[in-house]
Amino acid sequence: MAEVRAEIDALDRTIVALLADRLHYIDEAARLKQSRDQVRDDARIADVLAKVEAEAERLDADPKVVKKAYAALVEASIEHELIAFDRLKARR
Repeated sequence: MAEVRAEIDALDRTIVALLADRLHYIDEAARLKQSRDQVRDDARIADVLAKVEAEAERLDADPKVVKKAYAALVEASIEHELIAFDRLKARR
């Protein structure tokens, strides 16, 4: 069991590093957007969720679990981007 947990811990470190990269791009998106209304894009959300669901299926991972995790990630990312957008626009 210890070996399995160690492997999961290693994967978690990789995932966190990837999330940090993703947040960097979200900050860039906040910088580029002209309006706070542009932060939530329902068509983009649907597209992202469809893509990750398809990728999960391709990898023989449970698509429901992956889609649910990504839906939470997207919502947290939107919250982050709104904060970044407000912070950036307050500087102007």
